[in-house]
Amino acid sequence: MSFSKQYLQEAKAILDKIPTEDIENLVRLVVKVRDEGGRIFFLGVGGSAANASHAVNDFRKICGIECYTPIDNVSELTARVNDDGWDTVFVNWLKGSSLSKQDMIFVFSVGGGNLEKNVSANIVKSLQYAKEVKARIGGIVGRDGGYTACVADACIVIPTVNPDMVTPHTEAFQGIIWHLVASHPLLHKNPTKWESVK
Repeated sequence: MSFSKQYLQEAKAILDKIPTEDIENLVRLVVKVRDEGGRIFFLGVGGSAANASHAVNDFRKICGIECYTPIDNVSELTARVNDDGWDTVFVNWLKGSSLSKQDMIFVFSVGGGNLEKNVSANIVKSLQYAKEVKARIGGIVGRDGGYTACVADACIVIPTVNPDMVTPHTEAFQGIIWHLVASHPLLHKNPTKWESVK
């Protein structure tokens, strides 16, 4: 079997294993944040950071929800890394953004964060702060979901079908799921360009 065929078969297997009720829970959480006038703060590193930036666009433009990610301001991001350290770069940004209980942290992460293994400590510390201020937490993560899955109000854990492909599958399915959420009839508010062109 070619690598291409195997990869796509794995993607099909993942699709069949994702619990749709978890996605509906995430949609309901986002609806609640929107209805209460809250904001969504997307967090991610690496490929998940790029997904966070893209998701901000979709949720702002398509769903009409106020959204941000610290990734989009490279000057502030690098200043905070330089001055405060990588572990606190997101939590200090969230404090500066006056994160509140009406708001939501939305995590994109392959492992979900793990302080003991020193993986994505910046995400874990942000989630700890979110719990302190009683902000809502959602996520799309891989592996066992890590810290994100433990504390989230709604979380989708992308099933592992090939341990050697956890990162590409997780980051790819983050895109599939956040596009599903943004397109959900309960959230989709504004028309998208190509669907409106006759």
